[in-house]
Amino acid sequence: MGFAGEEESAGGHELRRALDALREEIRARLPRSSGEGVGGPGGPDWMELFDELRRRVNSFGMSERSGEVDEFGMDELVLRRADPVLDFLMDRWWRVDIQGAENVPTAKGCLLAANGSGLLPYDGLMISHALGRGHPFDARPRFLVADWLITLPFVQPYLARLGGVRACRENAQRLLAQGRRVVAFPEGVKGAAKVFRERYRLKRFGRGGVVRIAIECGAPLVPVAVVGAEEAHPILFKVETLARVVGLPFVPVTPTFPALGPLGLVPLPSKWSIRFGEAIPLDHLGSEAADDELLVSRLTEELRAQIQTMVEQALHERPSVWG
Repeated sequence: MGFAGEEESAGGHELRRALDALREEIRARLPRSSGEGVGGPGGPDWMELFDELRRRVNSFGMSERSGEVDEFGMDELVLRRADPVLDFLMDRWWRVDIQGAENVPTAKGCLLAANGSGLLPYDGLMISHALGRGHPFDARPRFLVADWLITLPFVQPYLARLGGVRACRENAQRLLAQGRRVVAFPEGVKGAAKVFRERYRLKRFGRGGVVRIAIECGAPLVPVAVVGAEEAHPILFKVETLARVVGLPFVPVTPTFPALGPLGLVPLPSKWSIRFGEAIPLDHLGSEAADDELLVSRLTEELRAQIQTMVEQALHERPSVWG
């Protein structure tokens, strides 16, 4: 996703404000009786029940900490439990074809730049899993997640435990300084929100944040092409009026959602391909080169063109959407 502050949403804050307002409404309409629940003698204490509901909503998906949790919340125990599901998605559901994984440096940190592929971060999960399975816990790549998604109370705790990190400049720098591999999506929300007729046409790469970070940290830049994810949840069109009410960038309409209700959230079994290009070394430029706007702009456009070419090649070689 794009870096810090480029596309921030107040979805989580809006939900908390709505819960606070509802709490006050309950208090006003159903005042607590002395020594009794609101429902009368022996009835439930609705304020207490509401407060418990609010606590559970804000901690959804959280449980007791396991033995090893890093500073960003990635949890080894949760990952081990999730591995069979991730293996099933990669090997059986999407049948992911992985090429060029040997191009990704393992001895030091690197920044992987991928095309945006779908609203939910399945692409980040699959890239991270493709490079991480069979390797030690702390070698697993971290994938950056857009602000509007990471702040939702239902999503953030579990994504963090699986390796998702809020997409901001500071987090990327800290991870690279620790020698981590970081997966970024330079198109930001614009890439994830492409409608079906625009699929696999890469959007503008923000203000060059990915290239700038790589230069500042002296980290190699690895282009990544993901094909198949945009058919997993094909967006026919977007509803923006309703989205503003709930604090989201948009509400997607797909062939299965909202027509099938919760079942519409199940991704389609499209055929996936993930290609890793050759790493682009940038450490020879020196950190001061990050202030050269012309250089950053040129490298950003070259990176975007390279990923677009890789995407088109993968599309050409794929027999069909369903493999």
